[in-house]
Amino acid sequence: MIYWQIFLAFFIPGIVGYGGGPASIPLVEKEVVGRYGWLTVSEFSEVLAMGNALPGPIATKMAGYIGFQQGGILGAGIGVFATVAPSLILMVVLLGLLLKYKESPKVKRMTTYVRPTIAVLLGGMTLSFINTSFSGIGSVQTLILIIASFLLLEKFKVHPAFVILGSLVYGAIFLA
Repeated sequence: MIYWQIFLAFFIPGIVGYGGGPASIPLVEKEVVGRYGWLTVSEFSEVLAMGNALPGPIATKMAGYIGFQQGGILGAGIGVFATVAPSLILMVVLLGLLLKYKESPKVKRMTTYVRPTIAVLLGGMTLSFINTSFSGIGSVQTLILIIASFLLLEKFKVHPAFVILGSLVYGAIFLA
């Protein structure tokens, strides 16, 4: 029964919590503090603080921790799955619809409009990162990282994970 409760405690906020993890935090609190009484308000705030201190999505970290606390490793897995299940279900349904209507002129037109929008958003994010880097570590270091990354990725076809790892090592050695 505890596993079903863990599932419901995180699945319901995942469905009705429009806006991602931060928007669903009050809903998770309502479930784990108010409905099931697994944590006190003080304990929940400590779990929230711990979740904010770690990298990654907060809702899944909280679900994993609280699920583990209540049901062990299986409880942690169920909590994390219940948190991502609403998005997963919606993605599968939407992908099914997209595949069903992929030959439709409306769907083709929609994807034609979406691609440039995504490119512009990614370009804007890249410019923001470059501006932050110029002001943070300086133009020379930023240009070295940009040129080296470009050459490694495009000319030498190095896997992006190794380029990121190399950038981290460079930063640790030269920018610490």
